[in-house]
Amino acid sequence: MATASTRSGLPVTVVAIERADGEELAALEHPRLVRLTHWANAAIVAVMTMSGLQIFMAFPSFGPKIPETDLVYVPEFLRLGGWLGGALQWHFAFAWPFALTGVVYVAYLALSGHWRRVVLQPHELRGVWPMARHYFLFKPKPEPREAYNPLQKLAYTSTILFGAVAVATGLLLARPVQFSAVVSVLGGFSAIRIYHFAAMAGFLAFIPGHLVMVALHGWNNFASMWTGWKEKPDYLS
Repeated sequence: MATASTRSGLPVTVVAIERADGEELAALEHPRLVRLTHWANAAIVAVMTMSGLQIFMAFPSFGPKIPETDLVYVPEFLRLGGWLGGALQWHFAFAWPFALTGVVYVAYLALSGHWRRVVLQPHELRGVWPMARHYFLFKPKPEPREAYNPLQKLAYTSTILFGAVAVATGLLLARPVQFSAVVSVLGGFSAIRIYHFAAMAGFLAFIPGHLVMVALHGWNNFASMWTGWKEKPDYLS
């Protein structure tokens, strides 16, 4: 039996699952396109990050050697490509699917209205700190009202912004002559390189927190990203 929940003000597809000990509710949290882009990006971001680190190691600093010695050393097992040319080939090859999946995902959010469940809205900002207190200071958990809480929405919104910055700055790094005016306005090639690296760092900072949240929310939360359906969601109980 399919119904619709409007507790959060957003329609959610719900089914009643017949169990031996009664009925349980399951909600369709992740549509198929969202799941496809999620898992595709998991692999793509890994390749982009490892090849990007190999590119960085060709000149492991920013600007005119800041500091004069190498800024940081990245172990070889975290890099991909073997050398600068090989890394660039991997990076450019996967830049296109990274940009494509991002455009498809954002377009789906905008056209379907799914963005209301993922993107943090201004009136939800006040809910970020209570959730942070719950996760990191072990304070009481605020009452769940929808699939993603404000802290999760902040994290997902940030990754969308990181992705946009990564694509834009990557294009400028690949075509600095063609976009010389934009590069100059943004501080020059070295500054663009910093922005691009910062976008990657943002993705890397997101991943551990994302995995922790998945673990804290249990197996049903993880399984829903494969099947789309989450059994016994607490915001429907």
